[in-house]
Amino acid sequence: MSTPPRILVSSCLLGHPVRYHGRAAPFEAGAAILERWRAAGLIVPICPEVAGGLPTPRPPAEIARAAGGDAVWQQLARVVDDTGADVTAAFLDGARQALALAQRHGIRIAVLKEDSPSCGSASIYDGTFTGRKVAGDGVAAAWLRRHGIEVFSEHTLADADARLRAIGSIGSIESPR
Repeated sequence: MSTPPRILVSSCLLGHPVRYHGRAAPFEAGAAILERWRAAGLIVPICPEVAGGLPTPRPPAEIARAAGGDAVWQQLARVVDDTGADVTAAFLDGARQALALAQRHGIRIAVLKEDSPSCGSASIYDGTFTGRKVAGDGVAAAWLRRHGIEVFSEHTLADADARLRAIGSIGSIESPR
């Protein structure tokens, strides 16, 4: 019998208080899926920002010019916090650590916190600290995708669950009734 595939999940979605403001971001709508994955031992938690050495709490950060994670990797954009400090190096290091963790566990799927400058998979804040969002991905999400890992958000958790079932033999992991 083969081991079911594991999945990388943003720690904040699991209730860990690691976000910039020192709180978690539990996603109640997906609690049943996350609990099933947890009970089956499939989850590998990560907060790329903390893994990259940033404290909790910390000033909020955004990718300048709404450029997205790929632009940061290409050195065309920086990640700055709302005090003006350049925190790009910590974001890059955290993304590298997320990838190393995924590779160590043979992970092919990640569920990351949407809108985050690290983890956003479809949207991020625009870099002006005004609350405006734009299409784009975070630094860790871009790095994981560049290395073949499928990235989902809490809003596409059901899609991630279906994909996880498709790539692994987890049909025996029953949904809660």
